[in-house]
Amino acid sequence: MDGLHSVSGIGELRLKHDAQLVQKDPSSSFADMLRDRLNQEGAVRFSRHAAERIAQRGADISEGLLENLNKAVETARDKGARDTVIISRDDVFIVNIPHNVVVTMVPYQEMKENIFTNIDSAVLI
Repeated sequence: MDGLHSVSGIGELRLKHDAQLVQKDPSSSFADMLRDRLNQEGAVRFSRHAAERIAQRGADISEGLLENLNKAVETARDKGARDTVIISRDDVFIVNIPHNVVVTMVPYQEMKENIFTNIDSAVLI
């Protein structure tokens, strides 16, 4: 968690995570991992604001959570949604569906008395 304060975006956070994995398992290629990340077509991306909020709060964005976010975005897209609130056990994400961009995130414990406007759908994950 020490490096989170210097992270400028979720992409950089993922790269730091991948670099740590490569250090633990030298047989894996960092270049291959980077290429896989960049080739994930349709994968949800994080706005600079959302990445900053995630870093500030020390939120855990695991591979499982990313997979669930991507599934939720696809579900919302299939229903014709444009701006969706995706609610997980620990955090809430506001996602612009046409652009696959997480606009912001709010930790679940900070949800009390929050109001989300301009949202046309909600997905629970």
